[in-house]
Amino acid sequence: MRAPDTVKLAVVQMHVTDQLEDNVTRAVQHVRDAAAQGAQVILLPELFENLYFCQVEREEYFALAHPLEGHPFIGRFQELARELGVVLPVSYFEAAGQAHYNSLVCIDADGTLLGNYRKTHIPDGPGYEEKYYFNPGDTGFKVWDTRYGRVGVGICWDQWYPETARVMMLQGADFLLYPTAIGSEPAEVETPNSHHMWQRAMIGHAVSNSTYVAAANRIGTEVVGDLTQTYYGHTFVSDYTGEIVAEFGETEEGALIHTLNIAEARKFRAGMGFFRDRRPELYGPLLTLDGVTRRG
Repeated sequence: MRAPDTVKLAVVQMHVTDQLEDNVTRAVQHVRDAAAQGAQVILLPELFENLYFCQVEREEYFALAHPLEGHPFIGRFQELARELGVVLPVSYFEAAGQAHYNSLVCIDADGTLLGNYRKTHIPDGPGYEEKYYFNPGDTGFKVWDTRYGRVGVGICWDQWYPETARVMMLQGADFLLYPTAIGSEPAEVETPNSHHMWQRAMIGHAVSNSTYVAAANRIGTEVVGDLTQTYYGHTFVSDYTGEIVAEFGETEEGALIHTLNIAEARKFRAGMGFFRDRRPELYGPLLTLDGVTRRG
């Protein structure tokens, strides 16, 4: 399926509470608002169904996970996608047998469930204790053929890895999306508490792959256990040259909308030659942890 020449993208920035129905109802309204403005692909933030519970390690939060089959709200978004004729990548906490995943389904504009992606890179640090909750994803990276082009989606921590973006582009993605939940670090952490580094990493993917990249973040202050985090927003869209062409601030809530010129990006990408000049036969060290390629 060939992508249309242009795609109208919306990335949603929203606050989240500890009430599932409240969050889902608000997310649905954001989708409706974006569709009313002509959006064709609409991205919601990571794990928007509840507070970012991964701030702490508590057994009780495993109860938030649900199997994909019979899920409490994914079917609702399938009906919404069908009604509005929009593509919806939807993040959720997945239970699969005894395993748990940070997952995402891509719903096509006719409501069809195109597939399930399980987050590949799982962080582990103060305020982001995801390894306690989530098994490492086993699906591999995913790109889906939708009514509005080939959509590649990573999840939050995936956004820091150039390998994620490159694989999705090699699989034929027309543009890259990242739902995310990121903000302040606990006081004892030395890493910078800045949205700039977060954006620059993804802008680098846009430049080196000559593609549009967009990320949807949450906003607001959330208290989980004895920890408090403030999510810094700055949901944005970068064009295929690395220019930020649309951006929210730290407190705005709603749908950030931008039209992607897929045809122009495709032409520019071919002209840059980044994919022509790759040397995959020399990239063996990327398949190791220590950079030493072993043979035999």
